[in-house]
Amino acid sequence: MATSAVTRRTPPQPTAIGIGKRTRSVATFVGFVLLILVAWVGVKLLGGDPWRSIGATAGAPAIWTPPFQWGFASDLNLPHIWTIAYALGQPFQGSERVSLAEYLFGAALYTWREAAIGFLLGTALGLILATLFVHSKLLERAFVPYVVASQTVPIIALAPMIVFALGQGVMSVVVIATYLTFFPVTIAMIRGLRSFDPRALELMRSYAASDREVYWKLRWPASQPYLFTALKIGATASIVGAIIGEDTGGIQAGLGRIITTFNSYYITGPEKLWAAILVASLLGLTFFACIRAAEQLALRGRPPVGDA
Repeated sequence: MATSAVTRRTPPQPTAIGIGKRTRSVATFVGFVLLILVAWVGVKLLGGDPWRSIGATAGAPAIWTPPFQWGFASDLNLPHIWTIAYALGQPFQGSERVSLAEYLFGAALYTWREAAIGFLLGTALGLILATLFVHSKLLERAFVPYVVASQTVPIIALAPMIVFALGQGVMSVVVIATYLTFFPVTIAMIRGLRSFDPRALELMRSYAASDREVYWKLRWPASQPYLFTALKIGATASIVGAIIGEDTGGIQAGLGRIITTFNSYYITGPEKLWAAILVASLLGLTFFACIRAAEQLALRGRPPVGDA
């Protein structure tokens, strides 16, 4: 038997491609963070207040005097990075033994629990609405405009109304987090549940497949990339909703009230507010990373939405 003269190239393995993409993503993120830190230090170096040792008083000798004086780069408006890091290791209040880092970590866990409940409820609500809409044109035309219009009301204005209706407490916070989560899931899944190959639907109809079988064997698998895209948006939105809800709902244990309290005493300790904002940002990034890891596990070998 003659050997074929055509040389077949072995396509790159999906695992290797995935590892390469993840490595580039991590490198890009790390590079972006380092760029922010370098810019931060550079601004303080050129136009901030005179540099002094950590913990030194205002009258202590300066170790560096910047050549310019920029108001936005003062120690009150933009503390040094190492000042924020130093504050994280100090007692959060007076003679307390608990450090600011431990205090903020406990508050972040409390906020995350509220956000996670709202995230799950918002995801379930979004899936139910999207499923109803793709199976009923009448319902879609009647209610989708209201779903879109619901997001035009600023959450900072809607949160007090929710608290007034449900009362101060965790329930109000969960409802606010649910409100911010359900919308991206609903809109993404309306498109995702219709993203299947029409020829596959014709084939299933030829075998007399029921609507339930079409949903679970065709619509649902095709919608997974859209679902995870929406979940990543909803994860960060739920954190924002929980923080806003905690402030409005009078929750003392979460990040929302801590941020408000530190903001009230900003002049005496701006680094504390910056530390709280940093922890809130890390909480959102961590939640996003968890959803991203679940996406990588669930969609192994499948290209993300929009990839060729």
